[in-house]
Amino acid sequence: MEKLYPRAAVPLSAYAELLATEGTLRGLIGPREVPRLWDRHLLNCAVLERLIPEEASVADIGTGAGLPGLVLALVRPDLQVALVEPLLRRTTFLEEAVDALGLENATVVRARAEELPRASYDVVTSRAVAPLGKLAGWCLPLCVEGGLMLAMKGESAEEELDGSERELTKLGAELWHIHQLGTDELAHPTTVVSIVAGRAAGGSRRGRSGR
Repeated sequence: MEKLYPRAAVPLSAYAELLATEGTLRGLIGPREVPRLWDRHLLNCAVLERLIPEEASVADIGTGAGLPGLVLALVRPDLQVALVEPLLRRTTFLEEAVDALGLENATVVRARAEELPRASYDVVTSRAVAPLGKLAGWCLPLCVEGGLMLAMKGESAEEELDGSERELTKLGAELWHIHQLGTDELAHPTTVVSIVAGRAAGGSRRGRSGR
């Protein structure tokens, strides 16, 4: 972590401690995940920032214990991150974490994605929330025109993308691409599907970007 994000190493360590203690006690992180918090969760989420423009407004949908939204706020002070989560026990933990970490660029929003104002964010992120087609229906309407939806996915990314292209087209998505982040740095690289939001359903420029 010190090599990748030296300026954020201390607050990230404090967040890791919160996840390992209060997060586990409250059922937000499974006990088996504690030994691999850094490898499978924190670093895995941190590299997502490489796809996010400077000074962007970000909504992290279904953020849970703050992954990846809270990590992004820690490693990128220039971002304004909304941690969107409908469940009270999770938003309570998030509010306590934001306060304990002294974050001024993260706010907790207790809501579902469909309750948020449309076209309000430069970037909308998510991690293990829903199948890509359904997820796009929640996230793309929240993006400004030309904004970016970033969905962290696993090995099923290619299959999910192939199966959701019709939905993406209907939602006005312009371009989509699968990224592998941290391939030379992480034991488990991060797979991300990026989708550029169009003006509305029926936009003219669509399809996969080159791989």
